[in-house]
Amino acid sequence: MKLLFSIIVPVYNRPNEIDELLESLTKQDYTNNFEVLIIEDGSDVSSEKIVEKYKSQLDLKYFFKENSGAGASRNFGMQKASGNYFIILDSDVIVPNQYLSEVNKALENNFTDAFGGPDAAHASFTALQKAINYSMTSVLTTGGIRGKKQAVGKFQPRSFNLGLSKTAFEKTQGFSKMKNGEDIDLTFRLWENGCETQLIEKAFVYHKRRSTIQQFFKQTFGFGTARPILNKKYPETAKPTYWFPSLFIIGIDFAIILAVFGYNQLLYFYLFYFLLIFIDSLFQNKNVYVAFLSMFTSLTQFLGYGLGFLESKFYPKKKK
Repeated sequence: MKLLFSIIVPVYNRPNEIDELLESLTKQDYTNNFEVLIIEDGSDVSSEKIVEKYKSQLDLKYFFKENSGAGASRNFGMQKASGNYFIILDSDVIVPNQYLSEVNKALENNFTDAFGGPDAAHASFTALQKAINYSMTSVLTTGGIRGKKQAVGKFQPRSFNLGLSKTAFEKTQGFSKMKNGEDIDLTFRLWENGCETQLIEKAFVYHKRRSTIQQFFKQTFGFGTARPILNKKYPETAKPTYWFPSLFIIGIDFAIILAVFGYNQLLYFYLFYFLLIFIDSLFQNKNVYVAFLSMFTSLTQFLGYGLGFLESKFYPKKKK
């Protein structure tokens, strides 16, 4: 089957990000045709003028719709697309020149109805963005589940860099109405419908993520709230490891309390752990400041996810 790619990007009030993403797509070394669909999700700050800049360089379509969230906007884009394989990207990514060529090569060698790719920090990113990227991708923090091949079994694609065949979209009807964790929910439904997924290691994107600690905390808190909902919806997928961030945060509280009474052993364990994060980030990023920030972004990640998980588990919000 010849692959006809449709790249779908939902956007909300981020025209500058769309500008960078579209510019990167004009530099692809992929020689076959592909289309790009920008789905404006009820933004107050429109990206339409930015899109117009690139219409002479890309097969580009722009749609404005009422605000309904990223998942529904991706579904809207897949319904409007003319290709037979959809690539979902977040608006805050930059795509390397070889991205589409690597996707095409991997799918020709091993076709699956869905794939995911890793993310990385571009050299131009701020120190905080590089630290956040480290915390989200490091084996020491997430176990490498977001793109480290040696650390994953059956790969769960994430919506910032995800591919989906038209056939799989028709089987699953795309993303659910979940605000957080909708990509994991889609993966589980893909598996239920007999669709295979794979990690394409070389199909990475540069992912800016959140630009402040507060935004990163809010994002990870949302990730945490989604997990108990997914565990309840798909009980066979629940794992004890999902409790680790919450237990990690509770453990820090106990370590501080014990230290007040002169028992420092547990506190030393946490200090050693964050020292390992500093050393590992320094080795990866070659920057002392990024390594220093990585300790705080990792703590923020555990705190956000752990608290979100506990709130969703023990104080779930009732549906209206």
